[in-house]
Amino acid sequence: MDSILRQISLSLVPILIAVTFHEIAHGYVAYLQGDRTAKAMGRLTLNPLAHIDPVGTVLMPFALLVLTKGQFVFGYAKPVPINPYNFKNPRKGLAISALAGPVINLLLAIISGVLLSYVLLPMAATASPEVFSRVMRPIGGMLKQSVWINLLLAAFNLIPIPPLDGGRVLAGLLPARQAYTFEKLERYGFVIVMLLIFTGAASYFIDPVMRVLLAVLSFFTKGGIGI
Repeated sequence: MDSILRQISLSLVPILIAVTFHEIAHGYVAYLQGDRTAKAMGRLTLNPLAHIDPVGTVLMPFALLVLTKGQFVFGYAKPVPINPYNFKNPRKGLAISALAGPVINLLLAIISGVLLSYVLLPMAATASPEVFSRVMRPIGGMLKQSVWINLLLAAFNLIPIPPLDGGRVLAGLLPARQAYTFEKLERYGFVIVMLLIFTGAASYFIDPVMRVLLAVLSFFTKGGIGI
């Protein structure tokens, strides 16, 4: 139980930051393209309370931590409202807005990895045992969780099934007729995604994407994200 509580304490802030920035990125990029829906509804804010979903941001991460004995955590926030008909090109605009979420999560993972590798680790090398134990290790644990949570959130959302971001991006790339047919999957999207997760089939997409994202991360951190 202590390990689960420790994992919750290390994961809580990174999850809130990851899902908050993910949703803000969607709304802000939509705003830049002419859609003021998210801004008008007060969703372009760093206040995590505006983005928290009781199930996806609270219950799901806690349940996963308990069920996996602290080894795995994942969550999501309330989707930012976007009206694609405010874009000059609705399908293209929606695809660009969708891609913004995973991109910001990759950037957050890189920032966390850089802080861990080039700031915290050098400081930890000269810190006293007490400072290392009470300050450096918890901060390092949070940064490491931030790396993995953001990479996983990016990879998961890139699964090309609507309404996930990858589905939006794919719909924007397909010809209009094929995109219209593909978008009809959205009504079944949640069920499809759940089946992919529970059968383990999602890993056939997530694992290769994670390897690519880790390669990008390693370019900035030289592979060093441990403490």
